[in-house]
Amino acid sequence: MAPSVSASVHYDAFLDPAPLDRAKEDPVTYCVGLFLQDGLVMLSDTRTNAGVDNISTFSKMYTATVPGERMLCMLSAGNLAITQGVWNRLQEGVQLGTERHTLLTVPSMFRAAQLVGAAIRAVYEADGPTLQAQGVGFDVSIMLGGQISGGPTRLYLVYAAGNFIEATPDTPFLQIGEHKYGKPILDRALKFDTPLVDGTKLCLVSMDSTLRSNLTVGMPLDLLVYREGSHAIGLQKRITEEDTFFASIREGWSAALRDAYRALPSPDWLDVADTN
Repeated sequence: MAPSVSASVHYDAFLDPAPLDRAKEDPVTYCVGLFLQDGLVMLSDTRTNAGVDNISTFSKMYTATVPGERMLCMLSAGNLAITQGVWNRLQEGVQLGTERHTLLTVPSMFRAAQLVGAAIRAVYEADGPTLQAQGVGFDVSIMLGGQISGGPTRLYLVYAAGNFIEATPDTPFLQIGEHKYGKPILDRALKFDTPLVDGTKLCLVSMDSTLRSNLTVGMPLDLLVYREGSHAIGLQKRITEEDTFFASIREGWSAALRDAYRALPSPDWLDVADTN
């Protein structure tokens, strides 16, 4: 099958039709990636806003695949103009040492992470001084996961400086954007040997916790599931407000939390007076 790269854009703007890559864009988002024994689960929201009267939907998930040979998925957070600039450079090719590569030609996932870092630095060299002159920070972070034939599945977080860290079995998840609300459930429940199905549910619970606590993170959601060794996307799905499974996850988790705290023992040192 032919190589493919994809990035979807969905416009749902209202009140203010101005482009969302202007200088004052609010970069808040939430993306999470799970690095599991059986593969990867990657999930992102799609809300991009440049103020309370300018909210739109942009996919923050990009894929580059050669079925049977490689599958790479990229999630982005930060200034939309910067993240799209990084993706466009990755499609056209970025100099890496003495060679020019795209995500479809790099020989390993480590080199792919280096390539993303090089693309970020190239965008900074081109746009950084102008952004700084206008008082705009260079705000970007990229999560990159996937597998290339001959190598293992890997998951990286690439920073604005172009350097990066990698998920490990001891810390089998990475987050970018507004991560604090969705982190506790992953800290408590996620393990490297968590099955992909359970990992997907944990990702959705993590996202639901963020959606409930931060209005700058919004639906729809983009979900990708990759099975180790397949070198092809296992599942890629757009989850909307009307999705019945996600609705059941949201309500089921809320009900389970209510039942759990009610079932906790009361402290013997807490004597609450009966006011009735």
